[in-house]
Amino acid sequence: MSVTVRVPTILRTYTDGQAEVSVAPDVETLSGVLTALEVVAPGIRARVLDDEGKLRRFVNIYVDDDDVRFLDGLDTPTPDGTSVSVIPAVAGG
Repeated sequence: MSVTVRVPTILRTYTDGQAEVSVAPDVETLSGVLTALEVVAPGIRARVLDDEGKLRRFVNIYVDDDDVRFLDGLDTPTPDGTSVSVIPAVAGG
């Protein structure tokens, strides 16, 4: 198995149009998933993390169905079979 990352439409230019990308099963945290994702989709990490390596305010990431901001952030565990969803924040008025 592996960890599956669901990629929003706006970032699919980095994944050759793929909506889902699998990364190696040996990653242990969300940070590791993003590092592994950068290998197969160069440039995507900079769209998700800011210059300090923190999650950008306008990007929400879920590990399985839980928002990582309410878990351990980039240290959230991602065991084999985990699903990670990257979701751009939507604002309106």
